Amino acid sequence: MTTRDGTGTAFDAWRLIGDLEVTLDVDVLVGAYPDRDGPPGAPGQVLATLARHRIRAGAAASLRAALFDVRSGNDEALALRALRAEGSAFVPVGAVDLRDPIRAARELERLAAQGTRAVRLFPEEQGVEAGFPSVRHVARRATALGLTVLTGGDVRRFWRPFAGIGARVVFLDTHFYHLGDFLVAAADEPGFHTSTRLLNSPDALETVAAEAGADRLLYGSRAPHCEPLVPLLRLATGGLKPDEVAAVAGGNARRLLS
Repeated sequence: MTTRDGTGTAFDAWRLIGDLEVTLDVDVLVGAYPDRDGPPGAPGQVLATLARHRIRAGAAASLRAALFDVRSGNDEALALRALRAEGSAFVPVGAVDLRDPIRAARELERLAAQGTRAVRLFPEEQGVEAGFPSVRHVARRATALGLTVLTGGDVRRFWRPFAGIGARVVFLDTHFYHLGDFLVAAADEPGFHTSTRLLNSPDALETVAAEAGADRLLYGSRAPHCEPLVPLLRLATGGLKPDEVAAVAGGNARRLLS
């Protein structure tokens, strides 16, 4: 697969992607996983990754908040509003510790008061299961505060805490193997949305658009810890209409996060 400077051997991915730009990537992380080798996660380096892939803004959460200290990590995320480089910028996203639902609810209130429009949940990193009361508690409080929830975890389980409460949710880890489960859950929940990151089968995006509407799809890359090029290529070369591509590439995310 070729890079932006034309090197590579397989094929010219950027020629296939054409002039597609992402105006808001819903799945961006700042910081590092202490137990994983990975790319640098400093804000400036993440912005450079976004800019290389023509991603103009990233909904960014702090791994410090998810893994170490919620409040200082969220303050770090809120400060990302001031950063811009090479035409790319951040939209701050909060995080909470699902293992501490009482403090998590208070942190949601603090984030909402500071203008944050979304909170990201890290159930796998925090060892929390969908059936834990803490998840339902945080889901209800976030919904009551008008926050959009971005959540990891297997959609086949994590849809349940958000059902029946009017939640706006983006499932970040929906795999194309589990797409049918997302679609039947979303049929009864107009606030259910999915990231495109793992929807890389030949017809996954088109299936969601046909069954639930393209307004349920949001481009997500998990930059810099995953490769943004693959979901870009899938979006650019699929069968969605131009207005649907634009919505998936950022319009839908801006509607949910504004």
